[in-house]
Amino acid sequence: MSGPRHRRTVLAASAATVTAALIAAAAATGTAGAAPAASAAPTGAGAVKLSASQRAELIRTADARTAATAKSLRLGAKERLVVRDVVKDADGTTHTRYERTYDGLPVLGGDLVVQRAADGRTEDVTKATTAAITVPDTVAAASAAGAEKTALRAAKAAGGEQADADKAPRKVIWAATGKPVLAYETVVGGFQEDGTPSRLHVITDADTGKKLYEFQAVVNATGTGNSEYSGKVPLTTEKSGSHYVLKDASRGGHVTYNLKNKGSEEDYLDVPKWRYYDADNVWGNGSPANGQTAAVDAHYGAAQTWDYYKKVLGRNGIKNNGKAAPSRVHFGNEYVNAFWDDDCFCMTYGDGEGNRNPLTSLDVAAHEMSHGLTSATARLNYSGESGGLNEATSDIFGSAVEFYAKNTKDVGDYLIGEKIDINGDGTPLRYMDKPSKDGLSYDYWKRGIGADDPHFTSGPANHFFYLLAEGSGRKVINGVTYNSPTVDGRTVKGIGRDKAVKIWYKALTSYMTSTTNYAQARTATLKAAKALHGENSTEYKAVNNAWAAINVK
Repeated sequence: MSGPRHRRTVLAASAATVTAALIAAAAATGTAGAAPAASAAPTGAGAVKLSASQRAELIRTADARTAATAKSLRLGAKERLVVRDVVKDADGTTHTRYERTYDGLPVLGGDLVVQRAADGRTEDVTKATTAAITVPDTVAAASAAGAEKTALRAAKAAGGEQADADKAPRKVIWAATGKPVLAYETVVGGFQEDGTPSRLHVITDADTGKKLYEFQAVVNATGTGNSEYSGKVPLTTEKSGSHYVLKDASRGGHVTYNLKNKGSEEDYLDVPKWRYYDADNVWGNGSPANGQTAAVDAHYGAAQTWDYYKKVLGRNGIKNNGKAAPSRVHFGNEYVNAFWDDDCFCMTYGDGEGNRNPLTSLDVAAHEMSHGLTSATARLNYSGESGGLNEATSDIFGSAVEFYAKNTKDVGDYLIGEKIDINGDGTPLRYMDKPSKDGLSYDYWKRGIGADDPHFTSGPANHFFYLLAEGSGRKVINGVTYNSPTVDGRTVKGIGRDKAVKIWYKALTSYMTSTTNYAQARTATLKAAKALHGENSTEYKAVNNAWAAINVK
């Protein structure tokens, strides 16, 4: 989330290598661009809420039959499946996510989702790649030391500071961008050019030493208490001796930490000693000059997002396991950013220019937390078209949480980051009804769009969501005027925000994979609409129309 192009690294995501930040070439899937099979009625409906033991049992059952599943999918003799998650629908349909290994090596870009009916029949399979996973051998001609040097050069070329390999390079099969090859994956730590912690993943060919791909796994973005952006809000805290601490046991044990404007790697990783304590349980005063104020906003934002996930989407936390991710405020000095990081499983916020505008507004907090959601589910690669879909997913849920909160100081809207004034002129960071109003984002999909920054290529998906929820043309919502165009002038009728969000959520959690592109996102949302409402439903037709309106057909 950001203003000028050179600083657009705010509101970001973490995209861990085999799973998944705001200022900033996908591979084909097995069902790219194809319409779902015909059916007259919904085949799945919404996901049911599973207890921890129920989810664990589904995972155990799926794990016990991975060999049989691999055989039914006609995987090679050296391939194995590893169960990552299982989602179950009300009619008994299950959606099981798998990672793959080849001869014991992780296959990056080899993830897939298998959809089974209640009677166990396989109904659908969505693959991150359709390529056969095979390589001549798994003996590397190039050295791991050489791969590490290449990765360090890549990090320094990107403006990284204090670059150092977090671990020794590991051998993998790289399958995310075409023909599978034996490769090394090296993760380089340190800091990005703007001070954001770095987790740069560099993929190098294990035979030639040539760099094949790189992506940043800490991708930029942007407490009761007296908040800066949401007014006076209730906070759930915990009594600790004679003081209170910003810990929310009712929401997975969420804790908000104070990094005290530190930015070193030690402070970045060692957070338990930085807890907030208060004697009277009244936090902040609404001014950024008070160190508790930013914590109030972050704590409140995390609580609202948790509640939205649970009460609206039926999801018990980011990983659906009842455990919260911590929030950390006051990162760095005048740090104009916020980010999600898989390594610490946490959201981190800077204080903005002059330490006057902490990037802790409600939609930003929900945006960051939702990067964790994407990482826990589809793990959309933060590059190419899937990177744009990753960013848009966080914008979609960020906006949805803002509407859900019904906060009179920060009303729901389809503007992203409108409270944090990242541009310095009072304008939002992004506009969902017409993304190009920010001067950088795309309104419509076009060939080659994946080569640009994910913060700009998120535009078409944001536009699709707005059209699906609200429709095209001029309208006023909560005092904000919108006028959403379509690529060919067609009129699109919306189905309402709640239905639109649930369709996107189901598509993300049941049908998208790490390499999903725009055409495949269309297929995934059509499948989701069919499962929730039926193929002949108004909602299914609206999904199709909204994609066509942004030039995805």
